[in-house]
Amino acid sequence: MKNSLSLRARLTIVILAPLIVIAILVGLWAYYDAQSNAAERFDRSLLSTALAISRDTAVTGGDALSEETRDLLRDTSGGAVFYHVYAPDGVFVTGYATPPVPPEHVADDAPQTYYDAVYHDAPVRALRFSQSTSIDGLTGLFTFTVWQRTAVRNGFVQTRTRPVFLIIASLIGALAIIVWFGVARGLAPLIDLEDAIARRSASDLTPIKRRIPQEVTGIVGRFNDLVGELSRTMEAKNAFISDAAHQLRNPIAGVLSLAESVANAKTLAVSKERSEDLLEAARDAGQLANNLLTLERAQARLPQDSKQRFAPLPILQEVSNKAATLAQEQGIAFQPVLACGNISLYGDPVMFEQAVLNIINNAMVHGGTHLKKIALTAHRVADRLEVSVSDDGKGIAPKDFDRARGRFSQVGPSAGSGLGLPITAAVAEAFGGRIELRNENRRFSVTMMLPHT
Repeated sequence: MKNSLSLRARLTIVILAPLIVIAILVGLWAYYDAQSNAAERFDRSLLSTALAISRDTAVTGGDALSEETRDLLRDTSGGAVFYHVYAPDGVFVTGYATPPVPPEHVADDAPQTYYDAVYHDAPVRALRFSQSTSIDGLTGLFTFTVWQRTAVRNGFVQTRTRPVFLIIASLIGALAIIVWFGVARGLAPLIDLEDAIARRSASDLTPIKRRIPQEVTGIVGRFNDLVGELSRTMEAKNAFISDAAHQLRNPIAGVLSLAESVANAKTLAVSKERSEDLLEAARDAGQLANNLLTLERAQARLPQDSKQRFAPLPILQEVSNKAATLAQEQGIAFQPVLACGNISLYGDPVMFEQAVLNIINNAMVHGGTHLKKIALTAHRVADRLEVSVSDDGKGIAPKDFDRARGRFSQVGPSAGSGLGLPITAAVAEAFGGRIELRNENRRFSVTMMLPHT
């Protein structure tokens, strides 16, 4: 038996896997949302700082910035802001000497542009805008550039998203612990069931009657059905062994006794006579053993792949030929009437043949001294095939029908093992049919009724 993940692990994975996927999606959404908000916030801060610088530059001519503007430069959204101003003729006015170089796709004459660049080997976010103003008698478009390191913005994003990630990770971890131990708690009845089954002995095949979860009711039900079938099979095997031991004891004892008498015979004539008795006794014992095995096979449930669909007519014709020869030897008239046409049966054809032969053999053995005629008929009736053997012998009274169906039971003193009708009944049941006994119009009949396909 191959081992796989435990049910506990499977359930934990099934529950947590989609939650982890959802948590990852939520985390990504939170990260990109924080990125978007940070970009918008920092861009607005850059714009506010640039406007404040342009105002102060216009008022003081670039010589000084107000205290409020210097505060903005020192700490805008958590980080320092740098600035640069140059006049329409390209003359430096105030701020840092060189601003970040914008990418090539940024137009020089754009009135307002945000762009990402590198300043002193550090990535920055910059804003450049042009504004018409007059400083020290010079009038025209002055260009203002303000920038801030993107590390400040990234730090802001991390500050915003780290608590979200910690909360998600904590929830997933707590849920994993809860699910792991919760599933174990939920599976406790199954573990108890396993322990209860493990404590059983090999001979205890009683059904499980303890309380079980609804989800495993079907499994336990199938298990109980299997145990019940196994129990019935064991009982049938035990009954067969008991019957075989009981029924074969006397024939085997007789064979041994006759064998000893042959060995101890004083004359050749006596030895020959007792040898004939020994041969007859051995044949009877062999026939009894064959009948026991046939009954056991008929009562056993055959696997589905051992059954087959077959036409009964050729088998019935062959049985008729054999029976006609035996009947002729005993001075009995045998009359077959086979009108089953192209009907087919589903099952074991060998057992079907054996059942029909048993009915005919019963008629010959138990018909009595007045037996003159035996008839074998086969015809279709509605959805079934009826195979009937009737005779004009002594028959069986209706009150003795149940006794005649029993194993090893005989209605009166006669030869035979008492297994003919039980074998036939078992074969009919294996085909999904039944047998019926009738005693009317001074004729006794045994009829097998089998569903055809």
